[in-house]
Amino acid sequence: MTIAPAPIPRDLDAEQQRDIERFEKAIGQYLAGEISDDVFRVMRLNNGVYGQRQGGTNQMVRIKFPAGTIRPEHWDVMADLADEFSRGWGHITTRQNIQFHFVELRRIPDLLRRIADVGLTSREACGDTVRNVMACHLAGACPYEKIDVTPWAEAVYRHFVRNPLGQRLPRKFKVNFSGCATDCGQAMFNDVGIVATVRTREDGTTEQGFRVFIAGGLGATPHPALALEDFTSREDLLPTIEAVLRVFDQTGNRDNKLRARLKWVVDQLGIDEVRRRVIKIRTTLPASSTWPGGIPPEVTATGDAPAGRGDGEVSEIGQGVRVELRSSDPFTRWEQASVIKGAANGTVSAVAYAALGDITAQQFRELAAIQRHFAADMRLTNRQNVVFRGMQPGQMRELFDRLDAMGMARPGAELARDVVACPGADTCNIAVTQSRGLADAIGSRLEEEGLAEVGGVRINISGCTNSCGQHHASDIGFFGAERRAHGKSLPGYQMLLGGHIGDEQIHFGEKALRLPAKNAPEAVARVVRRFAGERTAGETFQGWLARNGGAKQIGTTLADLDDIPLPDEAPDFFVDYGETGPFTGEVGDSECAV
Repeated sequence: MTIAPAPIPRDLDAEQQRDIERFEKAIGQYLAGEISDDVFRVMRLNNGVYGQRQGGTNQMVRIKFPAGTIRPEHWDVMADLADEFSRGWGHITTRQNIQFHFVELRRIPDLLRRIADVGLTSREACGDTVRNVMACHLAGACPYEKIDVTPWAEAVYRHFVRNPLGQRLPRKFKVNFSGCATDCGQAMFNDVGIVATVRTREDGTTEQGFRVFIAGGLGATPHPALALEDFTSREDLLPTIEAVLRVFDQTGNRDNKLRARLKWVVDQLGIDEVRRRVIKIRTTLPASSTWPGGIPPEVTATGDAPAGRGDGEVSEIGQGVRVELRSSDPFTRWEQASVIKGAANGTVSAVAYAALGDITAQQFRELAAIQRHFAADMRLTNRQNVVFRGMQPGQMRELFDRLDAMGMARPGAELARDVVACPGADTCNIAVTQSRGLADAIGSRLEEEGLAEVGGVRINISGCTNSCGQHHASDIGFFGAERRAHGKSLPGYQMLLGGHIGDEQIHFGEKALRLPAKNAPEAVARVVRRFAGERTAGETFQGWLARNGGAKQIGTTLADLDDIPLPDEAPDFFVDYGETGPFTGEVGDSECAV
């Protein structure tokens, strides 16, 4: 496999330049007081720009990578942006974007032109729009996939970007693809989640297609996605997604943002009525001047045939996979944890570990050089890492050495040290706690305890209830909350256990206990230590948890960690990670957070 060909161009350059020029003019008008905050906020968000907790003209810019696909010239530009516009590093998100913080508002048009020059955009990466279209990071290289969903994700992105249907929705709208029921793409908690499948016709032949799930979501009140119909043909997929979007646009709550997502439409109308409306609208779409039916050109151009299993060894893939490191040699340990075998053409994929999703400018440049050297296809993952695909087994030693030299060769994927966190109170307006600081503290504690390389357990952290860190869908999850003890505020977390996604199902983590932030690393260490010591051969975290009484029962064994000392005895309990002053639970206005 070589570097994926650039997507079929749709003439967006002129549109993109007009977008940037309009936004540049609007920035000037806003700073001159000619445009109100409310009007400018909509324009800013639709251009992928969020305000920051620091206020003023500090901004975060989010850049979309449909299906997580990234090319060498993209890495080069990311390096320049980190150095010239931000703080020397960028951040991979759980939705396969890269974002930069502390970008001066007046300079954003220049940044947007830089990314436009290499075919990227921040358009609709934020706001009440169709967000970045995601896909499993192994799409096109997975031994279990039914369809390579990469070109389908690209087609959906291109159909909706700048599409008038998606500019002022009731709320954000998220689309995810998975190539098989293992659901590494996490389709089961999105507004539209698409899982590739195969059905057998009456004559015994088979047909590739999709299972479409709708109205999933996380946030403070998580909802599992529900099946729309048993089977959706390849020709009907884009019309189906557009029909769902139209139903959402027509029925979503525009008066209350807290109940505006598609999941609340299902709560109000019922899933049967939503299904009826979607199918009815789909049947009328051929009369639309922009009917998206048929096989999209992006799919026709590259094909969507699955990679296939081949005849050799096949790696296990998916959440909860038990990875065992059986060697003291650093390269062998990395290979055991981070190299995925099984594509039909004999190639392998390898994960480069980016702690907390952060990549420095120098690492961006090194990734570009490595990708060019190996002519590898590369993707961003939903666990904030980077994966090299289409490589030969014999190239792994050289790849490891180069990654090791830049600090990205630790065995991290599917191991306990791979903690995922949202930006938290470092930059987010509505975060309560410093989730990144906690993630770093948990990682350090696991390293100290010799537990960082326990496999089959995922840890996710959000700085508030909104689940930007996807805490509901992980084995061990935390969300930040203000606590009060001894007359003072302190940073705290709710701990959840047992979240899992796969096999076209999702189970949200259940509450175990509340505890102060400074005791959360110890809570994780105790749980991971017990899991590692007590699990039976092949047992998942969910199996171990159920066998031991569930989240609440495990929570009772940690109850001593909710004992909050007096401020004079332990003043650090009343200061959040990375802060120097007393904790305050102040938050700003929400700008849609993710």
